[in-house]
Amino acid sequence: MSDQLKTPDEVRESARAKLKGICGVYKNCDGLDARLCQGHSYGSAIGIGGVGSGASFSNNFKALDALHLEARLIGEDFKPDSTFSFFGTTLDMPIMAASVSGVGSFGGEAIISEKEFCRSVVLGCKEAKTLGWRGDSFNYTPEHLWGLDAIEEARGHGVQIFKPRDQIVLKDFIKRAEKSKCVAVGIDIDGHGSYAMAKNNQPVYRKSLKDLKELVASTSLPMIFKGIMSVSDALLAIEAGAKAICVSNHGGRVLDHTPGTAEVLPKIAKAIGSSAMIIADGGVRTGYDVIKMLALGAQAVLVGRDVVRAAVGGGILGVSIHMNYLGTDLRRAMKMTGCETVNKIDPTIMC
Repeated sequence: MSDQLKTPDEVRESARAKLKGICGVYKNCDGLDARLCQGHSYGSAIGIGGVGSGASFSNNFKALDALHLEARLIGEDFKPDSTFSFFGTTLDMPIMAASVSGVGSFGGEAIISEKEFCRSVVLGCKEAKTLGWRGDSFNYTPEHLWGLDAIEEARGHGVQIFKPRDQIVLKDFIKRAEKSKCVAVGIDIDGHGSYAMAKNNQPVYRKSLKDLKELVASTSLPMIFKGIMSVSDALLAIEAGAKAICVSNHGGRVLDHTPGTAEVLPKIAKAIGSSAMIIADGGVRTGYDVIKMLALGAQAVLVGRDVVRAAVGGGILGVSIHMNYLGTDLRRAMKMTGCETVNKIDPTIMC
């Protein structure tokens, strides 16, 4: 029973049993060829792995794994403060659940319904005093927006990200997000490369600068553009009026052979400075990965695949357990690198 789970290891063991044949729930979720999720044939469904050879997925892991932290141990004792303000909402940590959606696209619909998956992420994150982001998938319609339903149940405690659908559809969806009192709303600009949307005849589009400006102007909510992997796109997102950008290659699921997000994050952060909040995802598995992303220039990070496994393994409780584990891990890393607050984390803690 999920209510008997107490540790992240117990949640992962539960997920491993339930995801048999879909995901190995490995200690190192690195997307390498030998992993179960990368055992598909070219041209078939991606599952929970990465597109094509899986290089983009594994590059995320490798980019973070290659970075080293410098221990700074002498000085006055302190209790690390990992609190973070996200558009006026105070969180216990700058770690949120990514907008992974469509459990049916990786074979998980027999294990957990999309409705329960969304509830697990949003309500589990709320219990852990952070935010769950919700996404958009091929079976989402105005009548069935399970992410927003979960956010409404959490009294607006969540972020909604949509695929780059038709402008009229997006504006209607954004209005629904406003009614749900979301903390922020956003667009997966790389979502026009979605395998699941294409396979299920759900049209998605490249968005022009004019399109993005139109979407920003359509809402009073802070707008996030997710899927930024270049300085040029970052600058265009800022020009469009984004309040935040998310440096992400969609978990390596839309374009093969991209760099890891940790490789491109520093130059993007340098280019846009304080023009908008910078969020990053891709390969984040521990609090040590989190502190590396923050040191590279992000103000917050998102966690994707591990949250999927936590939701499958333990529902709301599983997600809460996992997010609390990440927060504890981050604070341990902060103490060992001499960072009293998240604002003190900078590139000098890496060697």
